[in-house]
Amino acid sequence: MGLSTLWIALRALHFLAVLLLAGSAFYTALLASRRYRPVLAQRLHRILATTALLSLISALLMLATQTGLMSGDWRNVSDVETWQAVLSTRFGAIWRWELAFALVSMLALLLRGILRQQILLVSGLLQLIALAGVGHAAMRDGLPGLLQQSNHALHLIAAAFWTGGLYPLLILMREARQIAFRTDAIRCMMRFSRYGHLAVALALLTGVINSWLIAGSPLSWPATLWSAMLVMKVMLVMMMVGIALINRYYLVPRFRIAGSQALQNFIRLTQLELLLAVVVVGLVSVFATLSPA
Repeated sequence: MGLSTLWIALRALHFLAVLLLAGSAFYTALLASRRYRPVLAQRLHRILATTALLSLISALLMLATQTGLMSGDWRNVSDVETWQAVLSTRFGAIWRWELAFALVSMLALLLRGILRQQILLVSGLLQLIALAGVGHAAMRDGLPGLLQQSNHALHLIAAAFWTGGLYPLLILMREARQIAFRTDAIRCMMRFSRYGHLAVALALLTGVINSWLIAGSPLSWPATLWSAMLVMKVMLVMMMVGIALINRYYLVPRFRIAGSQALQNFIRLTQLELLLAVVVVGLVSVFATLSPA
């Protein structure tokens, strides 16, 4: 595996880890009721701990891989001076913060109660904000650059709430079958659905703005691999939106109908939506390394 391929794989892994970390922490820190938060935090502890660890490991490996890419020789990964040179670049300056926030996520696991969940959420969001400072969103300087990166940060946060919240949603569907937690689990899912509408709309809007700022009007896009992959991403996201609408407005109202398969269909479609989200992240990790021109 070449360094470029390794970089793409690590980028996808890191994005998935941070999206799921922040998406899960939204539930345990904000969406769940106070009495249900400890229970849900216990249910989601494994995924929170795993994604926190993966975000740190993948961030470290990404820095090492970028060191090899920037120096043109993977053997320079073991050279201290090369590491220092990479850390002095714009990427290196931002990636120091990415590593610091990932480390905070790991240290938060040593805490207990709501403080742990709050720090996990904040550190996850800060990792997403730092990620907005690298890649195509960092193509401009000054105020235009700040606005573009702020838009991209909002895009990532909205995507984390939406797509990162799909796996916890499946956990809550299982929780809702238990009489003891049924009411709290349903209320938590209702809150996710209510704010999920805003998250989806924000993700779509900021995504359109991102594409416009990077490559201009779609009518002027040249026929490149970058534009083709962006169109594929848009189609996949539209499929995800369609699944979300079917789940919310067709299947959910049928949950109470006796003999209905609505619940099982909801779970299957949510699993499909989650799979599509993984594919989108992988696709983005590829075309983020390409030039729009």
